Amino acid sequence: MKNTLSPNERRLKNRSIMTKVLGQSVIWLVLIVMYIPIMVLIAYSFTTATNIGTWTGFSFDLYKNLFQSQEIMVALGNTLLIALISSVLSTILATCGAIGAYYSKKRSREILESVNQIPVVNAEIVIALSLTVMFVFFQSYILRGANVFSFWTLLIGHMILQVPFVYLSVKPKLQQMDPALYEAALDLGCTQRQALWKATVPEIMPGVASGFLLAITLSLDDFIVTAFTRGAGLLSGDKSIETLSTLVQAKIKKGPIPPEMRALTALIFVAVLVVAILVTIYRNRTVKKTRKGREA
Repeated sequence: MKNTLSPNERRLKNRSIMTKVLGQSVIWLVLIVMYIPIMVLIAYSFTTATNIGTWTGFSFDLYKNLFQSQEIMVALGNTLLIALISSVLSTILATCGAIGAYYSKKRSREILESVNQIPVVNAEIVIALSLTVMFVFFQSYILRGANVFSFWTLLIGHMILQVPFVYLSVKPKLQQMDPALYEAALDLGCTQRQALWKATVPEIMPGVASGFLLAITLSLDDFIVTAFTRGAGLLSGDKSIETLSTLVQAKIKKGPIPPEMRALTALIFVAVLVVAILVTIYRNRTVKKTRKGREA
């Protein structure tokens, strides 16, 4: 005999189906709205038209011109160098801070976490202005008028922006970690440094990697802090450091964005997509190995 559902059970089942359909529809709508502009940019990276909406024929000329444009290549090089250097330093600093806070007393940990939350919830313009005021103060009263704005001020600005987010990525992994691992390593004869590297760091490495990738993303996307804290240096030489964000902003003031930027956008999107896929594959393999180890 077939199982018959009561009217109440049938209503609940229909409501569950409608909720799932509605939820999936909203997700697909958000994805379409997010990715259609990117797809349009990628499509028009294969035509030499200055304005999007005008198709002058399929061509790879924009990709060729991209690598021949010294202005764009300098801005790209500056952007990547700043992102990599600041992300590495921010990840090291935030990881050390997270480990130190985890093993600190409750009062000290709460104070550190409260201070860490300020840059996260604060508007970026407030951080940029605060840094500018501080650097101008040093320039006027400590260095006696010498120009303080340089690569180092830009690096400090990016690190202040990145460190709190890396800390928040590492913190959950520390909380999930078995606190007895570190003590067991000490009991087995490890020094504190050896116990840290062999017991603690491997357990929190997924959080460290996520924080590092997040720091790179924050640096690549940043405009406000860069515009307020940059100076001469890196590939720009004696000129003010130009990144992709500041270059685009400067071009918008004078006229249309260079068509070659569409080709650069397509390459960046593909690179990010490849990295995301590789990270997902790595995480899935790690989870499978962990499950097999527990089952064994």
